[in-house]
Amino acid sequence: MAHRSNPPIKYTKLFINNEFVDAVSKKTFPVLNPATGKKIADIAEADKEDVNKAVAAAKAAFERNSEWRTMSPASRGELILKLADLMKRDKEYLAALESLDNGKTYKNALHDVGFSIDVLKYYAGYCDKIHGSTIPSDGNFMTMTIKEPVGVVGQIIPWNYPLGMVAWKWAPALATGCTVVLKPAEQTPLTALVLAALAKEAGFPKGVVNVLPGYGPTAGGAIVQHPGINKVAFTGSTEVGNKIMEGVGQSNLKRVSLELGGKSPLVIFDDVDVDRAVEIAYGACFSNHGQNCCAGSRTYVQAGIYDEFVKKAAEKAKRTKVGDPFAEDTVQGPQVNQEMLDKVLRLIESGKKEGAHLQTGGCRKGNEGYFVEPTVFSDVKDDMTIAREEIFGPVQSILKFETLEEVIKRANDTTYGLAAGGLTNNITTALAYAKSVRAGSVWVNCYHAFSPQAPFGGFKQSGIGRELGEEGLKEYLELKTVSIKV
Repeated sequence: MAHRSNPPIKYTKLFINNEFVDAVSKKTFPVLNPATGKKIADIAEADKEDVNKAVAAAKAAFERNSEWRTMSPASRGELILKLADLMKRDKEYLAALESLDNGKTYKNALHDVGFSIDVLKYYAGYCDKIHGSTIPSDGNFMTMTIKEPVGVVGQIIPWNYPLGMVAWKWAPALATGCTVVLKPAEQTPLTALVLAALAKEAGFPKGVVNVLPGYGPTAGGAIVQHPGINKVAFTGSTEVGNKIMEGVGQSNLKRVSLELGGKSPLVIFDDVDVDRAVEIAYGACFSNHGQNCCAGSRTYVQAGIYDEFVKKAAEKAKRTKVGDPFAEDTVQGPQVNQEMLDKVLRLIESGKKEGAHLQTGGCRKGNEGYFVEPTVFSDVKDDMTIAREEIFGPVQSILKFETLEEVIKRANDTTYGLAAGGLTNNITTALAYAKSVRAGSVWVNCYHAFSPQAPFGGFKQSGIGRELGEEGLKEYLELKTVSIKV
């Protein structure tokens, strides 16, 4: 292949009914390299008419006697496994393209490809294990339940894990027998288009998978409003999640699953090894350049170790190598675009103005690309903007606490509830915290402990429904009850 940092751009068009096609309007939009701010390619821009075409293809593929609907569950699983194998074959190209388009380091992109393959393999194994039950009902009846695919699914994914989010969305949808119209984020559509080509190569029938790059208000809005779509799955901001709920209510009451924003607490008790706690907290906050919906961006540290933790956390952040995502020693690449750079810098300024103590960072790094210095604030109060708003950048806010009861109340004082972490060597403390914190995932003595088998999703305004695990299948299934008079 070409040099890793310059992968060829093979696909720039919409993928509808197993073909790459221009947008009906012939419009395109530019995709930029966040490390340089320069254009990578012009991509076909989907709009309402393109969504109509894709939904028609997906509906045809979902017809009762179609190739896809009459395929055995085991054969469906084999197709998903074939897609996973093709991704493994092309993993270096996929990782290079992801890094170029998104700005994440190449080694992190390689990890994302690997996890995506694992998710596909996990759900491939479920294809022939989705079954209902028989129920001993009153009277002379035989009653059973049947689980059926929900139908045509619209899927709208974010830019922070472009390739991973395709796998999280496609795998359970395809395992259950749905057909898919996917809109990748306009900032990062390149790997989704490659996966579309690989799905065709794997042998998925026409119309089962469709990929429409475009903008949220137009292409995304058309998916949400389309009466031919039976469910919409979205990962992104809570603000957009609210709009999707409104749109669904105004259209056909399609089913919805939402994985939204977070402001996750990581609570560090004073019985832990400080150096290890600093490492875990660093990963929790700065992973993927802070562009992570479950980032542990509120770091609560117990008073007994607070000063030592702050000092070591600042030193750790200061040592971070920021720069070219393809360089072997780079730990942090750029933010995804100018808009996110501006947002992160604005929130950093609010921290300074509101009285938080800037320990390190706090500025843009360099003049080219969208790089931010890893930033650490201490003496942060719960009512400060940096402790309330989702920053989505490399900013760690360190808050002090005294007791377990106090910190549980403070940790839960948020509209979000996606994730939470706790570091302690006391099993009673760990269990009390895990039981009391209001979050969909709680990680004890670790953070970001994802696996394909473990359900993921949020409480409160962090979302509706779950992805991954057996729970993830339920979002794509309808339950039918059949009663037969005997």
